[in-house]
Amino acid sequence: MNRSYTVSQLAEAVGGKLRGNGSATIRGVGDVSEAGPDQATWVSRGKYVERIAASRAGAVLVPEGFGETPMPAILCPNIERGVAALFAAFAPPVSRPAPGIHATAVIHPRARIGENPSIGPHVVIDEGVTMGDRCVIHAGVFIGRDTSVGEGCEFWPNVVIRDGCRIGSRVTIHSCSVIGADGFGYYFDQGRHNKIPHIGGVVIEDDVEIGACTCVDRSKFGATVIGQGTKIDNQVQVAHNVRIGRHGILVGQSGIAGSSRLGDSCVLGGRAVVLDNVAVGDRVTLAASAIADKDIPPGLVLSGNPAQEHRDELRERAHLRRLPKLIEQLKDLTARVESLETSAHHRP
Repeated sequence: MNRSYTVSQLAEAVGGKLRGNGSATIRGVGDVSEAGPDQATWVSRGKYVERIAASRAGAVLVPEGFGETPMPAILCPNIERGVAALFAAFAPPVSRPAPGIHATAVIHPRARIGENPSIGPHVVIDEGVTMGDRCVIHAGVFIGRDTSVGEGCEFWPNVVIRDGCRIGSRVTIHSCSVIGADGFGYYFDQGRHNKIPHIGGVVIEDDVEIGACTCVDRSKFGATVIGQGTKIDNQVQVAHNVRIGRHGILVGQSGIAGSSRLGDSCVLGGRAVVLDNVAVGDRVTLAASAIADKDIPPGLVLSGNPAQEHRDELRERAHLRRLPKLIEQLKDLTARVESLETSAHHRP
């Protein structure tokens, strides 16, 4: 479905204030360098400001107080919220299962499903599952025995939730993620690796979103916990007995090893790793590919392997870049010293 708005209508839709002529028609969204006259764009960072002068966009979203623009501007009190509303205004409808329960879904007689569900084809819901109202369960989802699911959740195709997990309300889990698989635990005896049973579960609190192909392992005992409002990207590993605080961000391919703890509002960059039994304080940021091998106090920004304060890491990198030049200087000084020593040794 194609959507179009006048610039005035678009300003109202994104909660901004129009500056300039609002009569032009906008039919889509584009990058500031590529948008055409019937597209809206946005500028939220200083490095893109220079590109506005050459842009052909029909309208631009900018922060309040932004300078003059060659096209009509929509001044947004919160530019990120405004851009999200811009995308939502042009987003195509999302394909979801029809209201009700598909004929091919297999739901155990002792499962309890809330009101107004949308349950797609080939879904399996096992014995003892409880599910709140208005949940959307896409094709091929499996929900294991005695799992509880809150209201307004959405599980995309082929999500697997194993037995005994607790999922809060308004939780979104994207395709092919696995919640509650066994943790990775073995002991070596009699010449072989022997499995340690993992008898705990997983607790995912309200308003969590988990990306595609992510794994959150069940605990050996107690629970692996994902705190309220935390957002987890694709291909992330959360091991057994990990506890993640509220409103964290875990970027793709990051990993948290067993029994580690993350405080509230922590950020893990892409491929960042927290090793086992490490405690990370509130508001800590680990840069991409950083490896945390020891406890981290609150509020720090760290990078490198092993992770250290980012300023120290940058200083070390700067020194490393100077090494080739320093080595050449050292060779030259060594040659000079040897020359001087030889001259002194042969002096009459």
